[in-house]
Amino acid sequence: MKLVYRISTLIITGLIIWSCDTSTKKAKESNMQDKKVMTAQDILGNPEYKAISYGGYRHNTREKQPSITQLKQDMKILHAMGIRILRTYNVRLPHATNVLKAIKELKKENKNFEMYVMLGAWIDCKNAWTDMPLNHNEESERNDDEIDRAVELANQYSDIVKIIAVGNEAMVKWAAPYYVEPHIILKWVKHLQKLKAEGQLNKDLWITSSDNFASWGGGDHEYHTPELEELIKSVDYLSIHTYPMHDTHYNPVFWGVLPKEKKLPNLKKIDKAMNRALNYAVTQYDSVVNYMNGIGVKKPVHIGETGWASFSDGHYSEVGSKATDEYKQALYFDKIKKWSYKNKVSCFYFEAFDEPWKDDQNPNGSENFFGLFTVDGQAKYALWDEVDQGIFKGLKRGNNKIKKTYNGSFEDLLLDVSIPDVKKDITPNH
Repeated sequence: MKLVYRISTLIITGLIIWSCDTSTKKAKESNMQDKKVMTAQDILGNPEYKAISYGGYRHNTREKQPSITQLKQDMKILHAMGIRILRTYNVRLPHATNVLKAIKELKKENKNFEMYVMLGAWIDCKNAWTDMPLNHNEESERNDDEIDRAVELANQYSDIVKIIAVGNEAMVKWAAPYYVEPHIILKWVKHLQKLKAEGQLNKDLWITSSDNFASWGGGDHEYHTPELEELIKSVDYLSIHTYPMHDTHYNPVFWGVLPKEKKLPNLKKIDKAMNRALNYAVTQYDSVVNYMNGIGVKKPVHIGETGWASFSDGHYSEVGSKATDEYKQALYFDKIKKWSYKNKVSCFYFEAFDEPWKDDQNPNGSENFFGLFTVDGQAKYALWDEVDQGIFKGLKRGNNKIKKTYNGSFEDLLLDVSIPDVKKDITPNH
């Protein structure tokens, strides 16, 4: 009996040890899965990794750089919204470097904090931003340093930087003060791809250029060059920009209330107009995909920028196309977000916070009001539901708690909403 008892005890003990070992192994495997190194391929097109364009500037000049503390405030606000990928624009100023430092500090402070960056390297033509004659076929001497610094930061913060974008609207012809021909962007894309192949950059780092849909082949035939075709074949994915808001003035083929909609309630009129704005953006996206496929290429295409300003005193205001207010901004944000989730397209919505330096000569210019938050941290109508849900509790921008614009009064907000004009010509209802 003693022998049987001892054998039974040994068996039970063994089972307990085996069970503990198995549990420990499973826990380790679970932790390893939790700590999976995410790549651009994992996060782009993934609805769980929301994206946004970010500039943390709070003044009417970039000479006043946001502090690390201020950037950390912003990172916490965006993280609470579910944002997991930020887009920055250049590395020659301290801003992008400090954003990366802020994220690194937050990751050390909170193991659950997760944020990645699409790092922009600004590209200019020769003599850009000077009084000297522009040469769009040659590039600025500053570009070398910009690319070198982007490489340095991508290696230093390889756990955060997942994408490098060579240039921002650097090929589209209307960017007259600085645009370059595609062969210059192609040169730097190939350079970065070569560094990846040689092991001098992470092999999983994705390289792109972020530009207007037209300069990616979705517009006029003047953009359809052999250099563009080679560029499309060289990038890891295409990052395109589409701004139907701007075209409510420049190309208003889709904008306005249709004659048959005149008797609808006002908010219904606006909703239908904003549906056409969404369709206009999607058409531009599709035009790039179609051009890319037409040259025999199949690659991911994501939206590097799109947005809608909440205020303007110019082309988009009450005296213009009547496009800008918080209500329309919220509709566009919601509609493009739902479309991008459904189609597994990352959308770096422009933008997180208002930036008053964008049009420092005109404080009421639309460029200053693309943010989902005001400079002092008020959540615009697009985010009122999130305020009600309490996701910003305890968070501040500067010394200000996150609260709703208009003190949360929808009736007051509607007083600033204009109804687009009725179109004189009948445009097909998309």
